[in-house]
Amino acid sequence: MTQAHDKLIGNVPARISDSASPILTPYEGRVAEYNVATWLHLPGLADLPVSLLVRYLDGETHREVVLDHGRVNAHHKILLSGVARLPVRQKLRDMQVVLRAAVAVRNLIVEEFFVQAVEQPADEERRALA
Repeated sequence: MTQAHDKLIGNVPARISDSASPILTPYEGRVAEYNVATWLHLPGLADLPVSLLVRYLDGETHREVVLDHGRVNAHHKILLSGVARLPVRQKLRDMQVVLRAAVAVRNLIVEEFFVQAVEQPADEERRALA
């Protein structure tokens, strides 16, 4: 089995991670949703398959959710993005966005990094959609 190598892309400020309004789902329980996108430059690692993860603490429990997968292009760049659905039982804190690869990533240039809580529809809108 190969060893996965993780590289921190960025820490998410508490004001952003605290801004999500968790929704109640039938299978996952309470879930906080975030739009996440990052444009990365990985010099010398063209054609490398990578994954984007979100790590966080839920109370005292460490959790991680895989968000996106892709392959670094010939120009050594990749855009990874998606909606992170983070199950939360207690309080979400220490949120981080991480790149996972099969080889150690020494040089990582974060060209763009975006995290925003998904806005939930107001109660009236939710009832109208049901």
